[in-house]
Amino acid sequence: MTTSPSALDATTDATAPEAAFDLRTAPIPNFTTLAIARTEVFRTRRDLESFTRSVESLGTAGDEGRRRGLGLWMIGRYEQAAQALASYEQNDVVSAFTRGGALMSLGRCSEAAPIFARLTQQYPAEPKPRGLWLDAQLEIALAKGDAEAGAAAVREALKSAPSEFASSAEFHYLRGRALEIEREFEAALDDYAAAREIDPHHRTNLSRLAHLAERCGLDDIALEAYRSLARQLPIDKSVLFNLGILLEDLGRDQEAAACYDVIVRNEPTNSRARIYLEDARSAIDMYYDEDLERKEDRLNQILRTPITDFELSVRARNCLNKMNILVLGDLVKLTEAELLSYKNFGETSLNEIKEILGSKGLRLGMKHEEAVASVEAATRPRAAAAGAAPAEGGSLLDRPLSQLDLSIRVRRALENLACMTLHDVVQHSEDELLSMPNFGHTSLQELKRKLAEQGLKLAEPN
Repeated sequence: MTTSPSALDATTDATAPEAAFDLRTAPIPNFTTLAIARTEVFRTRRDLESFTRSVESLGTAGDEGRRRGLGLWMIGRYEQAAQALASYEQNDVVSAFTRGGALMSLGRCSEAAPIFARLTQQYPAEPKPRGLWLDAQLEIALAKGDAEAGAAAVREALKSAPSEFASSAEFHYLRGRALEIEREFEAALDDYAAAREIDPHHRTNLSRLAHLAERCGLDDIALEAYRSLARQLPIDKSVLFNLGILLEDLGRDQEAAACYDVIVRNEPTNSRARIYLEDARSAIDMYYDEDLERKEDRLNQILRTPITDFELSVRARNCLNKMNILVLGDLVKLTEAELLSYKNFGETSLNEIKEILGSKGLRLGMKHEEAVASVEAATRPRAAAAGAAPAEGGSLLDRPLSQLDLSIRVRRALENLACMTLHDVVQHSEDELLSMPNFGHTSLQELKRKLAEQGLKLAEPN
């Protein structure tokens, strides 16, 4: 079966099917149709199980054999898909493109490259085959240890590509990848962001964006990229692992536990996910029992303070009464604009309110998490001076690692370095710590902050 050039067009027939995808009878005019149908069959476990049975019921010859191969790719059986589609790729564009994708997923880029090279020659105006061809070549260079040569080759290929290719997500992703290899991180992030604007669903680009943003300490960007990936079906478990680890780094253990729980529910025997889930749940319990409860109680006491306890002008007091604002907790929910929009409430009254809130470490439009952090900052004891003896005796540097109250991930990394005391920790430099697996800039900033609270810092680089 031969398909038209539109078989690779990402914009063709891109409407998701209304009903569950029927692999046996549904038309498959292009790869986009197949990719969209894939999300449909992964919506529920029942849909996936039903679709899997339909794939397994298909024959191995003729059009049934072709559809069986496409279905095997859809459910993630890439080895079987590559085998099943081998006899169809020469005469069917969708089969060729799908087999190439399966081989890329298996890490067999040297086999995938000729497929995408041929498709690029057949359809020079289509960005996806050219992008995957160059991506495969880059991965081959990386596997050989020729990262810089691979990046240079990609850069050169992008210069000679058709002009319309420069406006594609594939172009920006590949240039970003080359720039990342060349350690031009800021420029690489710009290209990954540009690729995302063009194609928000480009999985490989989102993955690189998340990884590099996390590496550069841009947690908000990394989180959003990981969340975008986690919304795409089928969900890659590595995305959930990475998202969970980043959330743990940020102290959001409950959200992290939810990520690991999804993996465990789908793969009950996944020991790594089970360990991470247990750690995250332990962190939740520890934080609540020893810290969060105290902060929340203190915050609630402050937020329950009646407005009548404060010296206010008659105008400000009357306005607040008419707005049914009775306690500080009612105030912090409002923004400046909302207060000023009320009749007779002017700048003078606003400044009064801001002064009251400021005296309690609060402000207008404050989120709950910010309020908790403010309470923590207000009640945190002063850090000991460097080298000073603690009040209860003994050298500060002799104190155990637990003194720093670190997240589980950071503590585990330091224990792997045989750090048992604060003295052991400060013997290491930033570069040494960043060279460890799973220890990024977020973990580093947490450690530096905790050390600073004790009047300590990491060793200078050699």
